[in-house]
Amino acid sequence: MAHFRVALVGDYDKSVIAHRAIPEALRVSAGADQSIESVWVHTASIRDAAADLAGFNGIWCVPASPYASMEGALDAIRYARESGRPFLGTCGGFQHAVIEYARNVCGLRDASHAETNPAAPNLVVSSLSCRLVEQSEEIVLQDGGKLKSAYGVDRITEEYRCSYGLNREYETLLFRNGLRPTAHNLSGEVRAVELSSHPFFVATLFQPERRALRGEIPPLVSAFVASLPVSSG
Repeated sequence: MAHFRVALVGDYDKSVIAHRAIPEALRVSAGADQSIESVWVHTASIRDAAADLAGFNGIWCVPASPYASMEGALDAIRYARESGRPFLGTCGGFQHAVIEYARNVCGLRDASHAETNPAAPNLVVSSLSCRLVEQSEEIVLQDGGKLKSAYGVDRITEEYRCSYGLNREYETLLFRNGLRPTAHNLSGEVRAVELSSHPFFVATLFQPERRALRGEIPPLVSAFVASLPVSSG
């Protein structure tokens, strides 16, 4: 039986619905010949992401930010992006994935988050025009992305618990060299991004993991699990 270890980068809180859902989502997404070990990695414990996360087959940056260490989360995302390690980011993981990309690929070194630094000049993540706390929303999936491939349909409905999203003023900067928006709401706001040059790098503002608490196999989590490489050792 193939055994995989997935790092859940975030600060575990049993009261967070997504934190309860994620290990179950991974469990139900595993095949009959697979086992998945979910390991919570507190953001403040990440000092050297390459060393701290090298033993994992995949990395999931989880909801419930602000994190204890924003830099720890960003370093974990950068490691996944640069190493080719399968990466999934949901909710806060989406927000920090676009900040990491803005800082380290687009050169916007002071890219910031309105929740943690509202006075910053470059708020790549800003307040949503309509808060999505315990709300569902219809989402349009773009052709050619892993999201569309995972769901197999043009439109989906997923759940949220967030008040911040991608600031539309930075879309041109972010989407000109490899990062792709692959899901939008009906108003055209970006709800997911993918890195086309990466084996599996997907981040969603919504929380697909919640499906597992309804007894469903989340299609995106299943695709993430399918991308996990078998450890050589």
